[in-house]
Amino acid sequence: MATRNHRASFFPEDNLNSYLRRIRTYPMLEATEEADLARSWRDRQDAAAMERMVTSHLRLVAKIAMGYRGYGLPVADLIAEGNVGMMQAVNKFDPERGFRLATYAMWWIRASIQEYILHSWSLVKMGTTAAQKKLFFNLRKLKAHIGALEDGDLRPEQVSEISMRLQVSETEVINMNRRLGGGDHSLNAPLREEGEGEWQDWLVDDTDDQEVMVGDAEEFTGRRALLHDALKGLSDRERHIITERRMKESPSTLQNLSDRYGISRERVRQIEVRAFEKIRKTVKNAVIDQRIMH
Repeated sequence: MATRNHRASFFPEDNLNSYLRRIRTYPMLEATEEADLARSWRDRQDAAAMERMVTSHLRLVAKIAMGYRGYGLPVADLIAEGNVGMMQAVNKFDPERGFRLATYAMWWIRASIQEYILHSWSLVKMGTTAAQKKLFFNLRKLKAHIGALEDGDLRPEQVSEISMRLQVSETEVINMNRRLGGGDHSLNAPLREEGEGEWQDWLVDDTDDQEVMVGDAEEFTGRRALLHDALKGLSDRERHIITERRMKESPSTLQNLSDRYGISRERVRQIEVRAFEKIRKTVKNAVIDQRIMH
C-alpha cells in the first residue's frame, strides 16, 4: 500500500526552489518501462518500482499544484498533497488498461489537492456536494472571464451567467461568492465594542439529533452496499462504462470511451443505459427482499 513512508523522497519539505530543481533530474519513463514497473508493483509490491513511477511524475504534480496557487495556501503543501494523490494513483494503476500513468494520475492528483484546499481554506467546510466543489474551484475563473473580479456582490446578470454555466442555483452562486470574499471570523468576537456578548451566543443548533444521524448513516451504508453488490453483476466493460459516465465528478465523454473500446458512441450509450437498468433492477429486487424478510 502506498503510504507517506516515502516522505523524504516525495515531499518538498526542503527549500521549494531546491525541490523543484531536484525533481527535474528524475528521468521520464518510456511506455514499456512504465508498464513493467507497474506490474512489478502490482504483482510483487516492489517498492523500488513504485518509487520510480512516482518520482518520474513529480514534475506533473508540481505543475498541477501551481495551478491552485490562487487560494492562498503554501505551494509546498499543495505539492505534498498532490504527491499523496500520485502515490494513490500508482497504487491503483492497472497497466493492462492501455493508457499511460500520467493520464490516470491527473485525476488523483487534482482530487487530493482539491480536498486539501476545501479542508484548509476555511474553518467552515466549503463544499459538501459535487456541485458546490465545482462552484468553489471555478467561480474565480469565471468571474475573471466575465470581468467581475472586484470585491462585493455580483450583479444579477453575472450571477445568472455563472449559474447557467456551472449548472447550479443562483442562490448557491451568491452564497459561495460571499463566503469566498468574507474569510473566517472568530465566533468569540464581541458583538459590541464594550465586549458584552459574543457571536456564538446567537448561534442556534438546528442539526439532527443523534438518533436521526445514526439512522441516516445506516441508511447510507445500506444503499452503498446494495450498489456495490449490483456492480458485481455487471461485466467488466459495463462496470467501467457506468462508473466513468455516472459515478465520477468529471464524467468521461462518450467519445473517450468509444476510442478506448473501439466501438461507436451510440454503442457506448446503449451499454451505459443497459448497465444502469441492470443496477436499478438488482437494487429494487434487493430492497423488496429486505422488506419481505423484515
